[in-house]
Amino acid sequence: MKVLVVDDEKLARERLVRMLEILDDYEVSGVAENGDDAIRQAIKLEPDIVLLDIRMPGIDGLEAGKQLATLANPPAVIFCTAFGEHAVEAFNVNASGYLMKPVRRDALAEALGKVSTVNKVQMEAMMGKDETSDARSRTHISAKTRRGIELIPLTEVKFFQADHKYVTVRHESGEVLIDDTLRDLETEFGDRVVRIHRNALVMMDHLEGLERDPSGHYQVRMRGVDERLDVSRRHVSGLRRLVQTL
Repeated sequence: MKVLVVDDEKLARERLVRMLEILDDYEVSGVAENGDDAIRQAIKLEPDIVLLDIRMPGIDGLEAGKQLATLANPPAVIFCTAFGEHAVEAFNVNASGYLMKPVRRDALAEALGKVSTVNKVQMEAMMGKDETSDARSRTHISAKTRRGIELIPLTEVKFFQADHKYVTVRHESGEVLIDDTLRDLETEFGDRVVRIHRNALVMMDHLEGLERDPSGHYQVRMRGVDERLDVSRRHVSGLRRLVQTL
């Protein structure tokens, strides 16, 4: 697969090129120093993948990503940046990956392995941009982990559980920690989540039933999750009515 490397720092460009030369199945088709140059090179070279820095003079990486997504055959974009706060915005301009600098070889190889060219129709479907989607809420949860920024589709999230100052997000492939509060998540996602306890929200799509443990305490049962979460007494009656509608 052909890769275009874009970064305004020469040393960063050269480092990515060296790592790509070691990996099989990837060919460096060109390098660019800024967003304008990246767009010109992408039109000329038609790369399969663009490794794109975000903070650059002139057109930054986010704007360049938006323009790359409008090409007839848009390349997959993997952002490489030292700034984690752009993760969700990056995904919304067709990011297929997001790596934190300094980029590690194993993280780069993993991101490249997951990449496939995303056409406009696929991108809109992946981002949930249909007539029924809520533009105010995210389609993905972002979390900073040892591998960089992970983007977890909301459709794969099972539940959110608070523990001290962090919230654990349990999803189909494991769990991550985020800084959001349960109150903020409940406000943002509305009827897509249900409060079962002061420390837990469950995604409605994964709610399966309500049952009692041997001690008589109510717990929720979720699809694809062996663990049972406790339901507080104040939420039992409302949850029982909700489960009857499933």
